Amino acid sequence: MLSSLHDLPEPASRPGSGHLQDWAARPLALIEEGATQALAAGQDLFRLRLGLPAVVGLSPAWNRRVLTDLNTFVSAGSFSAVVPYLAGGVILTDAPGHGARRRALNPGFGKGSVQQLRERMRQASSPVPTGRFNALAWADETVRRQLNAAYFASEFDDRLLAAFLAPLRRPFPVPALPRPLLFRRVEQEIRRLAERRLREGGDDLLSTLAPLPGGLLETRISLAAAHDTTTHALAYAVWELAKAPQDQTPHTHSAVLKEVLRLYPPGWMGSRRLSRAAEWQGTEIPRGTLALYSPYLTGRDPTLWERPLDFRPERWEKSPPAWAYLPFGGGERTCLGVHLAQTLILDVLAELPPLQAHWGNDEPHPGITLGPRGPLVVERR
Repeated sequence: MLSSLHDLPEPASRPGSGHLQDWAARPLALIEEGATQALAAGQDLFRLRLGLPAVVGLSPAWNRRVLTDLNTFVSAGSFSAVVPYLAGGVILTDAPGHGARRRALNPGFGKGSVQQLRERMRQASSPVPTGRFNALAWADETVRRQLNAAYFASEFDDRLLAAFLAPLRRPFPVPALPRPLLFRRVEQEIRRLAERRLREGGDDLLSTLAPLPGGLLETRISLAAAHDTTTHALAYAVWELAKAPQDQTPHTHSAVLKEVLRLYPPGWMGSRRLSRAAEWQGTEIPRGTLALYSPYLTGRDPTLWERPLDFRPERWEKSPPAWAYLPFGGGERTCLGVHLAQTLILDVLAELPPLQAHWGNDEPHPGITLGPRGPLVVERR
């Protein structure tokens, strides 16, 4: 006989609110406590009380199931649906329509297309300041400018773009609040630039996306999804290089970035909803349950990684455990912008002067994405 969600281990809850208060105030501590409870019970799944049935899985096997069983674990009704910045487009398109939509978008974000954008992006990068500066604020600006170059040939109004992206860095519920006037202004600007591309042609991402059905919506959503994820990964990479200048060599940058994404994955928690009941290792998971997987937890699991809390780029001389390293998701729904983000970050790191870390707060701070609480103050050596 199958057990129920009520039989699963769970972190301590509060009377009346379950885990909602802790989910809002200290989500990393909450899921770490849940993981500890699950492992102590010999399981890889624990329960959260978030106002609806919810489970969090720990193991690579769970990650693989959630990310490959696309008919059971669907995106409609996931966390993305409650954030206007992410609610739509390919992010919330499920099987059978997802595959065709993704194939239509892939060419613009493929390796070849990204290579054609590299020089334009490099030229748009913010100069590294002289003297001491906050690497987090600098990363925010340089990523915004480079994405503007990649998407719009730097023609999008920078102040409007900054205003559009700013709420994403605020804690909940700020990113989930509707902003119809701001979104309307952004969509009007995207449409104005897209109409020019359709008339005159172009060689930026908007030129590729504009002719596609729903292409302007995909432009707005993918831009929002790209900015903070890339900013936070870049900021952490700059900080780690400033702390360990011996790693500031081109042949180590890829390993440094991978180690950043293991310890501090911007997409720290992924979510799906069950379109039908499923069974997992003797537990029945009902239809409608929120199914969560956490790159943050699997990236720090001591059963999968040696000394997991240490920042050790040399660990990437070997391949990671399968389905344990998921900074860009996995399977058919791997992040659309993976090549764009990696190219941008590695090119920025290649041009960094030697830096020295002075002081900062690199504590992981979860919101829509995971980033350093900051600031991260560095200086040219």
